[in-house]
Amino acid sequence: MPEEVVETLVEEAPVSEKASKKKEKKEKVKKEKKPLSGITRRWVFNTFLIVCIILFIFVVMFLSIIQRYYNSTVETKLSSQYSSSVANFFSQYIGSTDELFEAGAQEYVVNYSQKDSVEVWVIDADGHVVVSSSGFDVHDQTIPDFENAKKTESRTATFKGKNENGEKIISQTFLLPTADGEETGAVRYIISLKNVENQQVKLLLLIFLIFLVIVSIIIVSGLFFIDSIIKPVNEINTIATRIAEGDLTARAPPQHYHDEISELSENINHMAEEISSSDKMKNDFISTVSHEMKTPLTAIKGWGETLLDTADADPELTKRGIEVIINESGRLTNVVNDLLDLSRIVNGRLTLRTDRIDALAELDDTIFVFKDRSMREGIELIYNAPHNPTPMTGDADRLKQVFVNVLDNAFKYNKQGGKVTVTAEITPDENQVKESEEDKDMATLTVVVEDTGCGIAPEDLPKVKQKFYKSNISVKGSGIGLAVCDEIVTMHGGTLYIDSELDVGTKVTLRFPVEYFKLQEDIALPEEALAEALPETPENTILEGEEQ
Repeated sequence: MPEEVVETLVEEAPVSEKASKKKEKKEKVKKEKKPLSGITRRWVFNTFLIVCIILFIFVVMFLSIIQRYYNSTVETKLSSQYSSSVANFFSQYIGSTDELFEAGAQEYVVNYSQKDSVEVWVIDADGHVVVSSSGFDVHDQTIPDFENAKKTESRTATFKGKNENGEKIISQTFLLPTADGEETGAVRYIISLKNVENQQVKLLLLIFLIFLVIVSIIIVSGLFFIDSIIKPVNEINTIATRIAEGDLTARAPPQHYHDEISELSENINHMAEEISSSDKMKNDFISTVSHEMKTPLTAIKGWGETLLDTADADPELTKRGIEVIINESGRLTNVVNDLLDLSRIVNGRLTLRTDRIDALAELDDTIFVFKDRSMREGIELIYNAPHNPTPMTGDADRLKQVFVNVLDNAFKYNKQGGKVTVTAEITPDENQVKESEEDKDMATLTVVVEDTGCGIAPEDLPKVKQKFYKSNISVKGSGIGLAVCDEIVTMHGGTLYIDSELDVGTKVTLRFPVEYFKLQEDIALPEEALAEALPETPENTILEGEEQ
């Protein structure tokens, strides 16, 4: 097999495998959309069924209460039928003949006023029915309540069940007064439960109808509510999938209600905007860094080729070329160092080599470095700082890196004839609480770097400390310096605050916790040393330090 084909297969295999995995991932995402219908299923099991069970229990309990009420009402009505007047009426037939007793029974039944709803039997001592209000003869029927009444002290008993014809009844038998200790008979009152059951069936149907109406309302309102959730969730899920696939222009539509789903939609859109912004900053950063590295590399390569051709023929040209190569190599080193610091910040591996340092001394060294630049670029540099020592525990190189970066920005975004003012102030901590006498007095060192440059737009100001962000792409720089500075200042227990006005200038305020030392006498720097450190020129004015 030709080597080119082998190489092609080797190169295409990972691509094919990657495409396959991407396809499987998309299919998995699509399959995961289906469980959204599980919201309806969970609603059915967690809400609808529970409500139906509660309603069913309520209906059963209600029907049970109604049934007991009807039964109690019937029993009460039966109990009210027999009274002392009935006993007195039949007492006149005690000891009489069967014919007289039957005649008296006929008279009682004829005069009984509730024959329409209650059937009454008059029973003799042998348990035979003498007279029935129904008008039909009753023969050879078992009367359980009559037998039970003779066994109770109350001389009454109740029966609930079916009669000989299979009809459900409830009856109550009352024994009549005895004659010489012997039974004379009884009166039995009977109510058919057919009408009662018909009323209960009607009530049951009414309750069942109400139950269906309630369940229908729950179903309709529940499905409407679920649809109001599922539809926007599906839309948001689709938007999230598009964003995951790289479509950063996708946005969730506005919701009708201001609720959790509306907040989710707004958060999805905000996330998409942040991702889009971060992606743009990343692309701009890559472009900027590429340019920042390409320019010095081009200069180094060009001067290297020039020096190679000219050899030692022109010493001045050789010297100039070496200086350019050194300067551009420094620029490359700064870019690489920024990238390394950024990588350490992202991975949480940025560390400090702490030692006892003097913060103002590091600031003085930085100012000294920038004096030549201020004269070269025609920008006035004003420096005002106290003479007090400011000991602290920190990393001298990192602290100087912060001062250099802030001053570099002040010069870089300034213009010829502009001004950069650096002031330092020490403020004792009056609210310090010492836990022991060995604790040292603390203070706050405030360093303010103010320039008269182009300034920062209000909409860009909150983002200037973000990684990769660069408000002015026309100026050289990677856009990660302030992000690194902010992290370093925070690691030293300080703060970095930026205030700016467009076309007016920018003010950077740095604050660090330091130990407080108060000088007993002013220490004036020798004028020669001061002039040598920062010579006073129209472009570069230095204010004498004042004791704070």
